[in-house]
Amino acid sequence: MKSTKGFTLVSTGKSARGFTLIELLVVIAIIGILSSVVLASLNSARKKGRDARRIADIKQLQLALELSYDANNTYPLAINTASVITPGYISTIPTDPSGSAASPISYFYASANTDGTACASTPCASYVLGATLEVTNSAQLNVDIDGTVAAIACADPVYCARP
Repeated sequence: MKSTKGFTLVSTGKSARGFTLIELLVVIAIIGILSSVVLASLNSARKKGRDARRIADIKQLQLALELSYDANNTYPLAINTASVITPGYISTIPTDPSGSAASPISYFYASANTDGTACASTPCASYVLGATLEVTNSAQLNVDIDGTVAAIACADPVYCARP
């Protein structure tokens, strides 16, 4: 035993290194909480990214349809390999970025007449393209068309575009 200014130090022979079980559990709990917050925000960023891709795909399809219209003076009745890929208007028809068979979100297309009714035979003067967005309060839903056009319901969360 050593005496230092009125205090007596007792040595037990054990070194006081390492962490207690409580300290380790607290650190693990903090790491768990932080990782759950990060994963939650990452999930919403992924949804926004997939929605941005859907809107970009619709813009690419619109460009291909405009090229088709310039060449044929009509919009196609359906978007398929023969109508847009073979003539070279677009290299591939876009697929939904979610890639989930459990909750497929697809693109919608319908050729239309000038009054917005479905076009049954060519020449078709208009069309409507749509996709269901995952983020239901997206700012893009404020600038798209709403209502039913050529049998496609364009009510939110469906993003729709026309020429």
